[in-house]
Amino acid sequence: MSAKNGAIANGGGSVFRSPTFMANRDAPIHRWVPWIAGYSKHFVEDALTRFTDGPSVVLDPFAGVGTTLVEADLSGHTAVGFEINPYAAFASQTKLRAHRAAPARLREAVQDFRAFMFKALKKDIQPSAAPPDAFRTRSPFYSPKVQHKVLLALDFISEQDSRVADIFRLAFASSMVDFSNYSYEPSLSRKATVGRPEVEDFPVTEALGGKVSQMADDVAWYRRERVTGRRRDGRVLRQSFFDGYRRIEEGSVDLLITSPPYLNNYHYNRNTRPHLYWLGFCDSPRDLKCLEELNFGTYWQNARDQEQVELVPEIDDTDIRRTLAEVRRQNPEKGIYGGHGWANYATLYFNDCVRFIEGARWCLRSGATALVVLGNSILQGVPVPTDRFLAKIARSHGFEVMDIHVPRDTRVGSSIVNSSVRAGTVNGHRLYESVVELRRL
Repeated sequence: MSAKNGAIANGGGSVFRSPTFMANRDAPIHRWVPWIAGYSKHFVEDALTRFTDGPSVVLDPFAGVGTTLVEADLSGHTAVGFEINPYAAFASQTKLRAHRAAPARLREAVQDFRAFMFKALKKDIQPSAAPPDAFRTRSPFYSPKVQHKVLLALDFISEQDSRVADIFRLAFASSMVDFSNYSYEPSLSRKATVGRPEVEDFPVTEALGGKVSQMADDVAWYRRERVTGRRRDGRVLRQSFFDGYRRIEEGSVDLLITSPPYLNNYHYNRNTRPHLYWLGFCDSPRDLKCLEELNFGTYWQNARDQEQVELVPEIDDTDIRRTLAEVRRQNPEKGIYGGHGWANYATLYFNDCVRFIEGARWCLRSGATALVVLGNSILQGVPVPTDRFLAKIARSHGFEVMDIHVPRDTRVGSSIVNSSVRAGTVNGHRLYESVVELRRL
């Protein structure tokens, strides 16, 4: 399967291992943070092996929790990423700084933490920390017993030096939903609504202490395995790539590896509300609104009431326009739940694909490669091949489409199928996942 002489291919094979994030769950450093939209370290390893020759500059414009950046840093490359979600950016940067932490100090802090919690609980000490004022949920996020332990743990964390505190904060954030009355199904919702019992009590001390102990082991591993050399530490820029890509020296990037948000209306910011509020990255709903405005495209809820949104002039492709017009014609009797709103949503998404490609072209040197992981979508029953459409946009903006790999020809997960969020196929169309391989001309 290849894309020669400008043709865009889409077959059933791939030189890459599956991008699914599941492979990261047992991998040192990567296992620190579960992330529903991440991809695997194995995919990044394959990309670095195939497309770098010696120390390189590796960029991820949508860094998430840092899989690309950590793998690049481990391999001796200069890693740089952009991420608008403060929690994800914090997770990425904490991972990248892991080699600077001292495993022995972390293990000592775990012992101090356990002693602190034992004494505080035995003496019924009241915590100084308080739940975030503006964080609201339909039912209590934590039971009284669990919240008391959580607040005591936050008291302990607040007294630690920055490196130890960041590790503990990330350990808390990555596990905080586990001992709450909520869960991911895949979006954040009450456990009671899916038939699961609420959490009346939980061994918070053991959970956080065990997590930090594991992280200390991973820090020791990172320090052993990381390729050393004269280069900057990996860094995460907490801003939109669209607004910030010119902070990267023009033509300085050797390899771009990324996965922008899929066309599936998954609300990353709302689903990290607990982390954003409890870690102090968010103080009010206005902060979440600002993150929504920075998002790739928009959410269907924001697009459905708008007048007809048009593609930007830079997208002059018959297939893209025909597909969006077909989506718009579907189910007009459903009003805002019909095709009009979904067509607006998709149009804004592809308009931002242009912005992404323009930024990628600025950053990459001539001859450099961009690998973009994308899942297709089905809107109102209409198949939308986002991989092919991104490739068309890239080809009209100074890129050669080298290949469209399909490491997962059947994707199990959530996407928009008949515009309800579920997994599956419709009218013979299936969900799949691609890697669009582009070369900067």
